[in-house]
Amino acid sequence: RARSRQKAWAHVTPDVLISQRPAEADDRAVPGHWEGDLVIGLQRSAIGTLVERTTRFTILVHLPREEGWGVIPRTKNGPPLAGYGAVTMANALTTTITQLPEQLRRSLTWDRGKELSAHAQFTVRTGLPVYFADPHSPWQRGTNENTNGLLRQYFPKGTDLARWSAEDIAAVAATLNSRPRKTLGWKTPAEALDHHLRSIQDTGVASTD
Repeated sequence: RARSRQKAWAHVTPDVLISQRPAEADDRAVPGHWEGDLVIGLQRSAIGTLVERTTRFTILVHLPREEGWGVIPRTKNGPPLAGYGAVTMANALTTTITQLPEQLRRSLTWDRGKELSAHAQFTVRTGLPVYFADPHSPWQRGTNENTNGLLRQYFPKGTDLARWSAEDIAAVAATLNSRPRKTLGWKTPAEALDHHLRSIQDTGVASTD
């Protein structure tokens, strides 16, 4: 059992443990530190979830099944067709993250799932370092865990998540980001993120005068 566990987590090396994450991520003072995970549904369907620690802004990542799903028999060491194999996952996250301003690409904390085993390539392509939580420690990604709980109102357990399109899940993310949060002084995550981006813009303009 210990050997199989070690193999499953082979992609988690000492340099990407959560203990190596910048200290600024802990106090939530500086936006740009993200927590991520998968919401899993029936028949190996999934939606990627990204939550910014300071503003609680949520991004949902569409993970459609690969061509051949349900047609090509599952084979040992064959190509993962479920939509969240390592290469597919890295590509989907790269597309999502590179749409963000560089100031919002400070770190990403994930659990130990093998879907992010291509994290090194992802970091090279996006400039966003990835850190992995300790085993069986969901509180280290508490913001993401709480958000995933809210998402179950829209994506109930026991449903095939592939039924929702990219537009559908974007609408759900917009709904969450428009919900006032007590922890944000009753601002919405969208308002909190917009305030931060404006402050960055103002600081940049002031520094050029």
